[in-house]
Amino acid sequence: MTYFHYKTQQPGQTVDQLLKEQWQGGKKTVHLMRMAKSVLDAYRTPIEDWRAPLAEGTELIFTFPEAISTYVPEAQGELTVLYEDDHILAVAKPAGIAVHPDGPDETGTLMNRVIAYIQQQDGKYAEHIHRLDKGTSGVVLIAKHPIAKSLFDRMIEQNELARNYMAEVDGYVKRPRGTIKFPIGRDRHHPAKRIVSASGQHAVTHFKVIERKEDTTLVEARLETGRTHQIRVHLSHIGHPVKGDTLYGGSETEDGQYRLTATTVSFINPFTEQQTTIEWKTT
Repeated sequence: MTYFHYKTQQPGQTVDQLLKEQWQGGKKTVHLMRMAKSVLDAYRTPIEDWRAPLAEGTELIFTFPEAISTYVPEAQGELTVLYEDDHILAVAKPAGIAVHPDGPDETGTLMNRVIAYIQQQDGKYAEHIHRLDKGTSGVVLIAKHPIAKSLFDRMIEQNELARNYMAEVDGYVKRPRGTIKFPIGRDRHHPAKRIVSASGQHAVTHFKVIERKEDTTLVEARLETGRTHQIRVHLSHIGHPVKGDTLYGGSETEDGQYRLTATTVSFINPFTEQQTTIEWKTT
Protein backbone atom coordinates (compact mmCIF):
# COMPACT_ATOMS: atom_id res chain seq x y z
CA MET A 1 0.00 0.00 0.00
CA THR A 2 1.18 3.53 -0.83
CA TYR A 3 0.68 6.11 1.92
CA PHE A 4 2.01 9.30 3.49
CA HIS A 5 1.64 11.22 6.75
CA TYR A 6 0.62 14.87 6.87
CA LYS A 7 -0.09 17.46 9.59
CA THR A 8 -2.57 20.22 8.83
CA GLN A 9 -0.87 23.60 8.71
CA GLN A 10 -3.88 25.88 9.19
CA PRO A 11 -6.80 25.81 11.63
CA GLY A 12 -10.11 24.80 10.09
CA GLN A 13 -8.75 22.88 7.11
CA THR A 14 -10.86 19.96 5.92
CA VAL A 15 -9.90 16.79 4.09
CA ASP A 16 -12.00 17.92 1.14
CA GLN A 17 -10.16 21.23 0.93
CA LEU A 18 -6.77 19.57 1.13
CA LEU A 19 -7.46 17.05 -1.60
CA LYS A 20 -9.57 19.10 -4.00
CA GLU A 21 -8.46 22.72 -3.55
CA GLN A 22 -4.99 22.86 -2.02
CA TRP A 23 -3.57 19.74 -3.68
CA GLN A 24 -5.94 19.69 -6.67
CA GLY A 25 -6.19 15.93 -6.69
CA GLY A 26 -7.87 14.40 -9.72
CA LYS A 27 -11.60 13.63 -9.44
CA LYS A 28 -11.06 9.93 -10.04
CA THR A 29 -8.30 9.65 -7.43
CA VAL A 30 -10.30 11.56 -4.80
CA HIS A 31 -13.43 9.51 -5.50
CA LEU A 32 -11.55 6.22 -5.16
CA MET A 33 -9.96 7.43 -1.93
CA ARG A 34 -13.37 8.35 -0.51
CA MET A 35 -14.85 4.98 -1.43
CA ALA A 36 -11.86 3.15 0.05
CA LYS A 37 -11.92 5.27 3.26
CA SER A 38 -8.33 6.14 2.53
CA VAL A 39 -7.90 9.05 4.94
CA LEU A 40 -7.11 8.00 8.50
CA ASP A 41 -6.41 9.81 11.75
CA ALA A 42 -3.31 9.26 13.89
CA TYR A 43 -4.91 6.13 15.36
CA ARG A 44 -5.48 4.73 11.84
CA THR A 45 -9.24 5.18 12.13
CA PRO A 46 -10.95 6.27 8.89
CA ILE A 47 -12.18 9.86 8.89
CA GLU A 48 -15.84 9.73 7.91
CA ASP A 49 -16.66 13.45 7.54
CA TRP A 50 -14.32 15.00 4.98
CA ARG A 51 -15.98 18.41 5.43
CA ALA A 52 -15.33 18.65 9.19
CA PRO A 53 -12.87 21.44 10.16
CA LEU A 54 -9.65 20.11 11.66
CA ALA A 55 -7.40 21.66 14.29
CA GLU A 56 -4.03 22.95 13.18
CA GLY A 57 -1.44 20.18 13.50
CA THR A 58 -3.94 17.34 13.10
CA GLU A 59 -2.08 14.26 11.90
CA LEU A 60 -3.59 12.54 8.88
CA ILE A 61 -2.58 9.39 7.05
CA PHE A 62 -3.43 9.25 3.35
CA THR A 63 -3.48 5.77 1.84
CA PHE A 64 -3.67 4.59 -1.78
CA PRO A 65 -4.41 0.85 -1.81
CA GLU A 66 -4.77 0.71 -5.61
CA ALA A 67 -1.72 2.84 -6.45
CA ILE A 68 0.64 0.39 -8.11
CA SER A 69 3.18 1.15 -10.84
CA THR A 70 3.82 -1.66 -13.32
CA TYR A 71 7.45 -1.02 -14.26
CA VAL A 72 9.62 -4.12 -14.15
CA PRO A 73 12.03 -3.67 -11.20
CA GLU A 74 15.66 -3.77 -12.25
CA ALA A 75 18.24 -3.40 -9.51
CA GLN A 76 21.20 -3.48 -11.90
CA GLY A 77 22.68 -0.09 -12.52
CA GLU A 78 23.49 2.70 -10.12
CA LEU A 79 20.73 4.95 -8.80
CA THR A 80 21.89 8.27 -7.36
CA VAL A 81 19.26 9.68 -4.97
CA LEU A 82 19.52 13.46 -4.64
CA TYR A 83 16.46 14.16 -2.48
CA GLU A 84 13.62 12.22 -0.90
CA ASP A 85 10.62 12.86 1.33
CA ASP A 86 7.21 11.21 1.75
CA HIS A 87 5.96 12.71 -1.50
CA ILE A 88 8.73 12.93 -4.07
CA LEU A 89 12.05 11.43 -5.00
CA ALA A 90 14.76 13.16 -7.04
CA VAL A 91 17.36 11.06 -8.81
CA ALA A 92 20.22 11.69 -11.22
CA LYS A 93 19.68 10.21 -14.68
CA PRO A 94 22.83 9.22 -16.55
CA ALA A 95 23.16 10.12 -20.23
CA GLY A 96 22.32 7.30 -22.60
CA ILE A 97 19.29 5.75 -20.90
CA ALA A 98 15.61 6.59 -21.32
CA VAL A 99 13.53 7.89 -18.43
CA HIS A 100 10.74 5.34 -18.93
CA PRO A 101 10.06 2.20 -20.98
CA ASP A 102 7.99 2.29 -24.15
CA GLY A 103 6.34 -1.07 -23.39
CA PRO A 104 5.22 -2.93 -20.24
CA ASP A 105 8.06 -5.47 -20.35
CA GLU A 106 10.88 -3.16 -21.38
CA THR A 107 13.83 -2.75 -19.02
CA GLY A 108 17.04 -0.74 -18.98
CA THR A 109 15.39 2.61 -18.19
CA LEU A 110 15.58 4.95 -15.22
CA MET A 111 12.10 4.01 -14.00
CA ASN A 112 13.07 0.33 -13.86
CA ARG A 113 15.82 1.28 -11.41
CA VAL A 114 13.52 3.62 -9.50
CA ILE A 115 10.74 1.07 -8.94
CA ALA A 116 13.33 -1.43 -7.68
CA TYR A 117 14.46 1.18 -5.14
CA ILE A 118 10.86 1.97 -4.13
CA GLN A 119 10.04 -1.72 -3.67
CA GLN A 120 13.07 -2.13 -1.41
CA GLN A 121 11.28 0.38 0.86
CA ASP A 122 8.04 -1.64 0.64
CA GLY A 123 6.52 0.88 -1.76
CA LYS A 124 4.55 0.09 -4.91
CA TYR A 125 4.14 3.43 -6.69
CA ALA A 126 6.59 5.65 -8.59
CA GLU A 127 5.84 7.86 -11.60
CA HIS A 128 8.11 10.41 -13.27
CA ILE A 129 6.93 14.02 -13.02
CA HIS A 130 8.94 15.23 -16.02
CA ARG A 131 11.27 13.70 -18.56
CA LEU A 132 14.73 14.23 -19.98
CA ASP A 133 15.85 13.21 -23.44
CA LYS A 134 17.76 9.93 -23.55
CA GLY A 135 21.05 11.71 -24.17
CA THR A 136 20.50 14.33 -21.45
CA SER A 137 21.75 13.65 -17.94
CA GLY A 138 20.57 15.26 -14.72
CA VAL A 139 17.83 15.71 -12.14
CA VAL A 140 14.52 13.88 -12.59
CA LEU A 141 11.62 14.23 -10.15
CA ILE A 142 9.55 11.18 -9.23
CA ALA A 143 6.12 11.19 -7.54
CA LYS A 144 5.70 8.65 -4.72
CA HIS A 145 1.90 8.78 -4.61
CA PRO A 146 -0.92 9.85 -6.96
CA ILE A 147 -1.67 13.17 -5.24
CA ALA A 148 1.95 14.25 -5.65
CA LYS A 149 1.82 13.21 -9.31
CA SER A 150 -1.35 15.21 -9.94
CA LEU A 151 -0.09 18.28 -8.09
CA PHE A 152 3.35 18.39 -9.69
CA ASP A 153 1.83 17.81 -13.14
CA ARG A 154 -0.18 21.00 -12.61
CA MET A 155 2.92 22.84 -11.39
CA ILE A 156 4.73 21.83 -14.59
CA GLU A 157 1.83 23.14 -16.70
CA GLN A 158 1.89 26.46 -14.83
CA ASN A 159 5.69 26.82 -15.01
CA GLU A 160 6.08 26.62 -11.25
CA LEU A 161 9.21 24.48 -11.47
CA ALA A 162 12.43 26.33 -12.32
CA ARG A 163 14.76 24.07 -14.29
CA ASN A 164 18.36 24.96 -15.08
CA TYR A 165 20.68 23.13 -17.46
CA MET A 166 24.37 23.27 -18.26
CA ALA A 167 25.32 22.85 -21.92
CA GLU A 168 28.61 22.81 -23.75
CA VAL A 169 27.91 24.20 -27.19
CA ASP A 170 29.96 24.44 -30.36
CA GLY A 171 31.54 27.75 -31.21
CA TYR A 172 32.15 31.05 -29.45
CA VAL A 173 28.96 32.56 -28.00
CA LYS A 174 29.48 36.33 -28.18
CA ARG A 175 26.57 37.56 -26.10
CA PRO A 176 27.13 37.09 -22.34
CA ARG A 177 23.44 36.36 -21.86
CA GLY A 178 20.22 36.33 -23.82
CA THR A 179 16.71 35.01 -24.35
CA ILE A 180 15.68 32.79 -27.24
CA LYS A 181 12.02 33.11 -28.22
CA PHE A 182 11.11 30.91 -31.16
CA PRO A 183 8.11 28.56 -31.44
CA ILE A 184 8.94 24.88 -31.76
CA GLY A 185 7.07 22.28 -33.81
CA ARG A 186 7.54 18.85 -35.36
CA ASP A 187 9.78 18.29 -38.35
CA ARG A 188 7.50 16.71 -40.99
CA HIS A 189 10.50 15.03 -42.60
CA HIS A 190 11.96 13.52 -39.42
CA PRO A 191 9.58 12.07 -36.79
CA ALA A 192 12.10 12.27 -33.93
CA LYS A 193 13.17 15.84 -34.66
CA ARG A 194 11.79 19.27 -33.74
CA ILE A 195 12.34 22.55 -35.57
CA VAL A 196 11.69 26.25 -35.12
CA SER A 197 8.35 26.76 -36.85
CA ALA A 198 5.91 29.66 -37.02
CA SER A 199 3.07 27.20 -36.41
CA GLY A 200 4.82 25.56 -33.45
CA GLN A 201 4.29 25.96 -29.72
CA HIS A 202 5.46 29.03 -27.82
CA ALA A 203 8.93 28.37 -26.38
CA VAL A 204 11.32 30.54 -24.36
CA THR A 205 14.86 29.70 -23.23
CA HIS A 206 17.10 32.02 -21.21
CA PHE A 207 20.87 31.54 -21.27
CA LYS A 208 24.08 33.01 -19.94
CA VAL A 209 27.71 32.26 -20.73
CA ILE A 210 29.66 30.53 -17.96
CA GLU A 211 32.97 29.86 -19.69
CA ARG A 212 34.43 30.26 -23.17
CA LYS A 213 36.84 27.52 -24.26
CA GLU A 214 38.95 27.11 -27.39
CA ASP A 215 36.24 25.64 -29.63
CA THR A 216 33.21 25.53 -27.39
CA THR A 217 31.28 27.63 -24.87
CA LEU A 218 29.78 26.50 -21.58
CA VAL A 219 26.35 28.06 -21.07
CA GLU A 220 23.69 27.83 -18.41
CA ALA A 221 20.16 27.58 -19.81
CA ARG A 222 16.89 28.12 -17.96
CA LEU A 223 13.58 26.89 -19.32
CA GLU A 224 10.58 29.19 -19.20
CA THR A 225 8.56 26.63 -21.18
CA GLY A 226 9.13 22.91 -21.55
CA ARG A 227 8.88 21.85 -25.18
CA THR A 228 10.37 18.64 -26.52
CA HIS A 229 14.10 19.12 -27.28
CA GLN A 230 13.67 22.83 -26.49
CA ILE A 231 17.21 23.71 -25.41
CA ARG A 232 18.74 21.60 -28.17
CA VAL A 233 16.56 23.20 -30.86
CA HIS A 234 16.98 26.76 -29.63
CA LEU A 235 20.75 26.62 -29.23
CA SER A 236 21.13 24.99 -32.63
CA HIS A 237 18.90 27.64 -34.19
CA ILE A 238 21.20 30.46 -33.03
CA GLY A 239 24.22 28.64 -34.48
CA HIS A 240 25.54 26.94 -31.34
CA PRO A 241 24.32 23.34 -31.19
CA VAL A 242 25.06 21.24 -28.12
CA LYS A 243 28.38 19.45 -28.56
CA GLY A 244 27.73 15.82 -29.47
CA ASP A 245 24.11 16.45 -30.46
CA THR A 246 24.50 15.33 -34.07
CA LEU A 247 20.72 15.32 -34.62
CA TYR A 248 20.82 19.12 -34.43
CA GLY A 249 24.21 19.70 -36.05
CA GLY A 250 26.51 19.37 -33.07
CA SER A 251 30.08 18.13 -33.46
CA GLU A 252 30.77 14.52 -32.52
CA THR A 253 32.15 13.46 -29.13
CA GLU A 254 34.39 10.53 -28.33
CA ASP A 255 31.76 8.76 -26.20
CA GLY A 256 28.87 9.54 -28.55
CA GLN A 257 26.95 11.44 -25.84
CA TYR A 258 26.00 15.09 -26.03
CA ARG A 259 26.93 17.61 -23.39
CA LEU A 260 23.66 18.66 -21.77
CA THR A 261 22.86 18.21 -18.07
CA ALA A 262 19.79 19.19 -16.03
CA THR A 263 21.61 20.58 -13.02
CA THR A 264 18.93 22.17 -10.85
CA VAL A 265 15.21 21.97 -10.15
CA SER A 266 13.64 24.54 -7.79
CA PHE A 267 10.07 24.84 -6.53
CA ILE A 268 7.90 25.55 -3.52
CA ASN A 269 7.04 22.14 -2.08
CA PRO A 270 3.22 22.07 -2.06
CA PHE A 271 3.12 19.77 0.98
CA THR A 272 5.59 21.63 3.21
CA GLU A 273 5.24 25.09 1.59
CA GLN A 274 9.04 25.38 1.76
CA GLN A 275 11.32 26.53 -1.03
CA THR A 276 13.13 23.44 -2.29
CA THR A 277 16.18 23.36 -4.55
CA ILE A 278 17.61 20.08 -5.81
CA GLU A 279 21.00 20.21 -7.47
CA TRP A 280 23.24 17.67 -9.14
CA LYS A 281 26.91 18.60 -9.19
CA THR A 282 28.63 16.42 -11.75
CA THR A 283 32.17 17.35 -10.67
